[in-house]
Amino acid sequence: MSIPFTTQIIYLLASILLLVAFAMLSQRRILSLINLFAWQGLVLSVSTFVVAYSTAQHHLYYSAVLTLLLKVLVLPWLLHRLIRKLNVKWDVETLINIPTTMLVGIALVIFAFNLAAPISQLSESITRGLIGIALASVLLSLLMMITRRKAVPQVVGFLAMENGLFFAATSATHGMPLVVELGIALDVLVGTFIFGIFFFQLRETFDSLDITHMEKLKDDNS
Repeated sequence: MSIPFTTQIIYLLASILLLVAFAMLSQRRILSLINLFAWQGLVLSVSTFVVAYSTAQHHLYYSAVLTLLLKVLVLPWLLHRLIRKLNVKWDVETLINIPTTMLVGIALVIFAFNLAAPISQLSESITRGLIGIALASVLLSLLMMITRRKAVPQVVGFLAMENGLFFAATSATHGMPLVVELGIALDVLVGTFIFGIFFFQLRETFDSLDITHMEKLKDDNS
């Protein structure tokens, strides 16, 4: 059975999405990390557009435009503005070194594909193989959140994890109701503003964005 050209494009974009997730995992510079997040949003937007074209689900066109505006333009702009005000450029403090992190990431990708295999077999969609890639992207983003000590990369990891979930919803299952997507987009935007306030409070209190300082508050209250 020949695979349609649009499906081949979706698989190609899924592979790029996974590669960007690995690039984010290995990135030390916060500016580059935010730029990679914007590229991930662009890939997600194009993928959603292709799915909308191939399945004739018109509400996915609105989702593609919304993703482009929010995750390629608005959120990266907000994050760049935050790090300029906080004077943050580098994130060199990780809990484990980058080579070890990458090896753990490869293991997580293998685990994700094996975990998604039974679910993929139940799907009748030709894009059922994308579930493993989406799950792998989510796990890699979660790993980035766990291994970074600074608050800004952890927030970028959280947003990237949401990208993986959104990719699974649009590409593997052909989308969610538009009202749900709008609600999620609003939650992500509001969450980013809240995180921004948290950054400033953390910097004002500890003169650092290292979240390990939060343990001091626990020790003081005990």
